[in-house]
Amino acid sequence: MVEAARHRVNEERTFACGASVRDPATVPARPSRRRTLDRALARSGACSRSEAQAAIAAGRVTVNGRVVRDPMHWLDPQVDRIGLDGEPVRARPKVVWMLHKPTGHLTTRSDERGRETVYALMTDAPGWLGPVGRLDKDTSGLLLFTNDTDLADAITSPRSRLEKRYEVACTTPLADAQLDQLRRGVELDDGPTLPARVRRLGAAGDDRTCIEIVITEGRNRQVRRMVAAVGSEVSALHRSAIGPLQLGGLAEGAARELTAAELDALHAALGSAAFRHPGRASGRARSRGSGDRPSR
Repeated sequence: MVEAARHRVNEERTFACGASVRDPATVPARPSRRRTLDRALARSGACSRSEAQAAIAAGRVTVNGRVVRDPMHWLDPQVDRIGLDGEPVRARPKVVWMLHKPTGHLTTRSDERGRETVYALMTDAPGWLGPVGRLDKDTSGLLLFTNDTDLADAITSPRSRLEKRYEVACTTPLADAQLDQLRRGVELDDGPTLPARVRRLGAAGDDRTCIEIVITEGRNRQVRRMVAAVGSEVSALHRSAIGPLQLGGLAEGAARELTAAELDALHAALGSAAFRHPGRASGRARSRGSGDRPSR
């Protein structure tokens, strides 16, 4: 009888409310908007996560008017007010830029030894943009920058398997058997590499070999280590493409915002329909004068 009475009560609630009464356990939970302070500050596009942590530790960040020095402080970015250096932090439009990096530039914001960094070439970019991955000092080519931390994580994630294409000059001739080794994968100190696409560029020389190699990983100095694993060394390395993105006619040392079509192609390659579109991009090239660009 008790069960029957409960059933009648539920029926009455259903009739009165115009909707069925469900067990709370079956109701989908709303996704939490809460984030740690360092992540919330980085996701706003104001700075990188490491820069956010440093600013928080230095007492430069407030939450609802109160200085907070704990980067793991939890908050709701849509409710709580974050300040940086006395100014309110507001979410910035998400943008992605590409740079044709010359050799000789470090992929870092500053260098204690005073060496040139890629940010010397990014003076026209709006606000803070962080590099998506890195190219070492002696490597040239396509380097992406963005303030969209979700998109940057997707591009660099090993799960994305996004292709990166490199043109490689090797210091010695490489036989077909050595190229086959690269194609199958080689053993490195941090484990075997995934299979790669490899082809010769031009006729094989007597004293060196130039190849194109396409990999889907992003390990530190991976291409150089792969070539070393088959008995040669890299004398020049250039990244010409990341997924569907190519340098095209972008001059060495120049940078520009990605076009809307390029962004759509990148998201499609990542299968990232959940990512917000960063907005319409102009695609205009921002190029330094040729006299300001270091030679390769």
